[in-house]
Amino acid sequence: MATDTFLLVHGAWHGAWCWEKVIPHLRREGHEVKAIDLPGHGSDRTPVSNVTMNAYTSRVCEALDSCKGQVILVGHSMGGAVITQSGEYRPDKIKKLVYLTGFLLRNGQCLLDVANQDTEALVMRNAMLDEKTNSLSFRKGAAKEIFYWDCSDDDANYAEPLLVPQALAPFQTRMVTSEEKFGRIPRVYIECLNDRAITPGAQKRMYEALPCQRVISMKTGHSPFLSAPEELAKNLLSVV
Repeated sequence: MATDTFLLVHGAWHGAWCWEKVIPHLRREGHEVKAIDLPGHGSDRTPVSNVTMNAYTSRVCEALDSCKGQVILVGHSMGGAVITQSGEYRPDKIKKLVYLTGFLLRNGQCLLDVANQDTEALVMRNAMLDEKTNSLSFRKGAAKEIFYWDCSDDDANYAEPLLVPQALAPFQTRMVTSEEKFGRIPRVYIECLNDRAITPGAQKRMYEALPCQRVISMKTGHSPFLSAPEELAKNLLSVV
């Protein structure tokens, strides 16, 4: 059986820990799986004031370079922007780009362009800015309402304390992509139809503006890696 390598990139505030329930399902089918912490996330102690989009993409490119052959690169939420820019830098290393309710941004767009237009989403209205570190956090309990409302209490209570302050700089960084590099990598979008962090309408506007090879729908909130890990894994396996 042919095996593929999945490289999993988490979204804002999160870390590699968010993929823990999904990874065993992918490995059981014989695939290689790597989940990485972006700088300033999970167990990485980069100060939040030093976190940039360039730091994120450098980490992803290092991970890509360490993999044999081509990789299926998966980005959740903000991780969508990170894999897009990484795709521009390493198009030959990527077999497919998979956006899990991810920010699928066009050349010249930044994440805030989409987030500020998504007026029904709960993220920005609940985020608190720390001007000293130029980072965003949430009041206690808000993350469950935004990210984990359809997850078990155990999963939500596990996840919320692991969230870290999110640097604002990557949200403000505009994509620099080309048809010759990023544009030639096949794209798949997994939309989450009950998402409160990036609403279904915002997801659809992105994948209609930058069409994907395939769109897969899940009836979950923003965190199917916790609420529906087996279904998410099956959808990722279907991309192979």
